[in-house]
Amino acid sequence: MNNTSQKRHGLSKSRILLHRQCPKRLWLKVHHPELEEIDDGNQARFDTGTYVGEIAQQLYPEGVLIDGGNLAEAVKRTKEILKGDKRPIFEATFQSDGLLIRADLLLPNQDGYRMVEVKSSTSVKDYHLTDAAIQKWVAQQDDVPLTSVEIAHIDNTFIYPGENDYQGLLKYVDVTNQILDMTREVTEWISAARNTLTESEPCIEVGKQCNEPFACSFMGYCSPLAEDASEFPPEILPRVGALAAKLRSEGFNDLRDVPKERLTNANHQRVWRITKSGVAELSSEVKSLLAALPYPRYYIDFETINPTVPIWAGTRPYMQVPFQWSCHTEESKGVIKHDAYLADGKSDPRRLFAESLLEVVGNNGPILVYNAPFERSRMQELANYYDDLKNLLEAAINRIVDLLPIARNHYYHPEMRGSWSIKAVLPTIAPDLAYDNLEVANGGMAQEAFSEMMQLDVTSERYHQLYDALLKYCERDTLAMVRIAHFFEGVG
Repeated sequence: MNNTSQKRHGLSKSRILLHRQCPKRLWLKVHHPELEEIDDGNQARFDTGTYVGEIAQQLYPEGVLIDGGNLAEAVKRTKEILKGDKRPIFEATFQSDGLLIRADLLLPNQDGYRMVEVKSSTSVKDYHLTDAAIQKWVAQQDDVPLTSVEIAHIDNTFIYPGENDYQGLLKYVDVTNQILDMTREVTEWISAARNTLTESEPCIEVGKQCNEPFACSFMGYCSPLAEDASEFPPEILPRVGALAAKLRSEGFNDLRDVPKERLTNANHQRVWRITKSGVAELSSEVKSLLAALPYPRYYIDFETINPTVPIWAGTRPYMQVPFQWSCHTEESKGVIKHDAYLADGKSDPRRLFAESLLEVVGNNGPILVYNAPFERSRMQELANYYDDLKNLLEAAINRIVDLLPIARNHYYHPEMRGSWSIKAVLPTIAPDLAYDNLEVANGGMAQEAFSEMMQLDVTSERYHQLYDALLKYCERDTLAMVRIAHFFEGVG
């Protein structure tokens, strides 16, 4: 046993949850936090959860917030408020056996309090129940009269009426009975976590716990990339499922070494064959398929934002709201112009988005996209919302031609590594159109950039920097489609 780690470690609900996912993750979090790699996705989830919690507090204007700056004072302040007249308490803070929790909502009723944990998901998850059981156990040790324990999650059928009215955004689910047995196990969880922290680093192999319920931020430490790792592992096979693990177990770490007879799926065989040969394949049929498309041709791409908490009236939680489009119009072979729309970030972007798009694509000619279900769905949502634009939008939808299945059925290059995404295909056709020199280089970054543009405190200089970066990124996407289509058609 490591004598330097004999001290009693304080625990929080989050630490218990880390231990429940993987003891090694908690041990590293406490003893070697410098090894942790926090990605933007983790931070974004945290920020979203914080904001949803703030919205939940706004639903109870008579409530009081416990300041968490000094946790000892927060515990004391919580006890003081509980002794007075009942009122909603936000971030009520309790501690028992060295385990500290903060309850999102403590809502009074006739017989005591409802303890509510607020989540940004659209349903109750298994790990939410573990979370609630810990909360309940600690509160009970402090003799808080709980009448129920609930999970409040986002109701994705909620339609925002505007005017900051978020009544109905949250759906409250009573999980009191579901967590009865789990609550009895909390003392064991505490003991197990403490034992882990006072021992040497746990020896735990990489497994499914590394990604469930969340990707572990210590994966870089636990599973470093081997220097001799293959650039073409079995995992590049599309929709490979359990086959990749089976091939690995048989000693095949490079797809090129896999015997042909081990692959029964036709697409797997195709990827294997081209990867092994190192030579790209383009079917002869694709040239005539593209050449048959009339002019003018419209290459379009959308960018959207899907806020957890709706911003504009008539939208739902997590609804994909389009704020930008780019269109390269090929009026005749090789004669191309570019148009674009980008919302200002100050008002609902949907109406201007739809009207400006319809004006550019006109009434005839194919509309080329890459992954049609996305653009088609956004246009149909706009059609359903704006009755006066419905016929025009649905007529445009009927003109859509999807380049993705054309690429998937007729082209493959070894460097695509099992993917037909536009960012996998493009470097093999037009490497000069790389995205790595752009400030905004993917859809996630586009959402983040537009979100930043919408902030009230964004400077004018930063606003225009983001605006220009978004225009360049979306234009790159539609120019990429032009180059891909030309390559398939054999246009120089």
